[in-house]
Amino acid sequence: MNIIQQATYNNDEVKIQSREYLFRGFIQVEKVHLRHRLFNQTEFTPVIQRELIHRPEAAGVLIYDDAQQKFALIEQFRVGAMDDAESPWQLEIIAGVLDGHESPESCIRRESLEESGCEIDQLQHLFSFYPSAGACSELFHLYAAHAQLPKQGGVFGMPDEGENIQLHLIDYSEIVTLLGNGRLKNAPVIMALQWLQQHIKTTRNV
Repeated sequence: MNIIQQATYNNDEVKIQSREYLFRGFIQVEKVHLRHRLFNQTEFTPVIQRELIHRPEAAGVLIYDDAQQKFALIEQFRVGAMDDAESPWQLEIIAGVLDGHESPESCIRRESLEESGCEIDQLQHLFSFYPSAGACSELFHLYAAHAQLPKQGGVFGMPDEGENIQLHLIDYSEIVTLLGNGRLKNAPVIMALQWLQQHIKTTRNV
């Protein structure tokens, strides 16, 4: 099987020596001692220590409207960007964490209402990926949805959850500028807008 289609090894080639929780809250931090298989060898690494951050699965959606030639992004304060040289207020797609055994689609429909007031019918799955697999277990499910956008943006979110979210409705013509000016600094929004660029090219060539 080509390596592009299948990984060289699976999780049977990881030997866990010990696992210890260092912190348990909304996120959890675990200290792990393990050994894993070496490439092109039957041997394993010596025991190595890693800190692993556990976050719930998350899902996000880029809402776009071909009729208006606009898409929706939200802006909000992010503690992870608190020391950003430009601003801790980040432009993102609508997103949230899955609640228990909630499906990504259900999460997205709930978050869309809370963060934009938009009702979503059809969802198109784009990618599922680990945003930072070097240290974090979070799995992110990225979707796109064609929906009727409101005529103007506004302020949304759940105040009792500390949310204060600005909805921006942006013209398709601004995509190239946004992707090139450094304003976007998280993977889901960059991936989603690159997908939208291709969608626009495809629909215009039909």
